[in-house]
Amino acid sequence: MYVDDIVLTGKNAEEITNITILLHQHFQIKNLGDLTFFLGLEVARNNAGIHLSQRKYTLDLLHETGMLEYSLVQTPMVHSSPLSNTKGAPLAAVDSSSCCRLIGRLIYLTNTRTYIAFSVNKLNQFVSAPITVHQQAAFRILWYLKNAPGNGIFLLAASAPQLKAYSDLDWATCLETRKFVTSFNIYLGESLISWKSKKQQTISRSSSEAEYHALAVTTCNIQWLT
Repeated sequence: MYVDDIVLTGKNAEEITNITILLHQHFQIKNLGDLTFFLGLEVARNNAGIHLSQRKYTLDLLHETGMLEYSLVQTPMVHSSPLSNTKGAPLAAVDSSSCCRLIGRLIYLTNTRTYIAFSVNKLNQFVSAPITVHQQAAFRILWYLKNAPGNGIFLLAASAPQLKAYSDLDWATCLETRKFVTSFNIYLGESLISWKSKKQQTISRSSSEAEYHALAVTTCNIQWLT
């Protein structure tokens, strides 16, 4: 549920119908039928499973920022050039506000585009005072998204009820704080159901210590899901 938009899911279609009727008795509601679009999320389903994407959201974002005419890039960020709050010129007030809004919209896009989560997380660390290099980094993510705006997440209809996870980290690459970023992907069978990329509050004195921290964070999330 989000404000006055509601999605009902379940295995029992009759029960969903009963809930819809019950709600309609108390509120004036409109049943839009099978789920196809919800808050920028596009849902397509067949016998194999459900595909979630934000194709229209991505294309609208590319159009509004004027990025449809730009060349494509193969990666969402340049890993050899870590972002900093000192390497670049300040943005004008209008450009700064526009850059912050763009980063916010990219955060929402990580709902289905999991492979930009790390890049967007890096950008979000400078949202209080973005500079020119941060604006260019945000534009690069858009150029990358232009490759396949309809990509998303596919949830298999038949999947083994077993959790498996992968974790990784980016150790001491923050030039200002030397803090590290941990990331994880958790699958139910072959379907990706949980993911995160987050800058940690502590500083690890070695890559081994950071690896254990990343594993601990991932393990906690596996336990919560279980």
